[in-house]
Amino acid sequence: MNTFFRPTLCLILSIFVLVGCHTKDDTLVIITVRDSTNQLVANAEVELFNEMTGIEEPNTIDPVTTNTSGEAIFNFNDVYQLGQAGVAIYNIDVKAGNISGHGVIKIEEETTSRETVFVAP
Repeated sequence: MNTFFRPTLCLILSIFVLVGCHTKDDTLVIITVRDSTNQLVANAEVELFNEMTGIEEPNTIDPVTTNTSGEAIFNFNDVYQLGQAGVAIYNIDVKAGNISGHGVIKIEEETTSRETVFVAP
């Protein structure tokens, strides 16, 4: 019987080690901002927030300014922990001078979620 249990035990331990070695992938959000002529907008302020039912104040993420490619990149690695499953829906507010825009994005763990927001006066 020892010859049967020893390989089985090794197989079970190997599975636990392999499953436990999964590294966490980044959870990123990239918001691209464009104007009414479809041009990329640099230096726009992008804010993400979600209004959860039963909570007085919305959950707001610190604003990020778009780069020269019109992208605001948010890192949600601290929000999603390894093994946590879930999706979050965030509202998007964008302001660039006297123009603004709004949108919505669905964020999934360990992926890069992308959305484009158009701004207009």
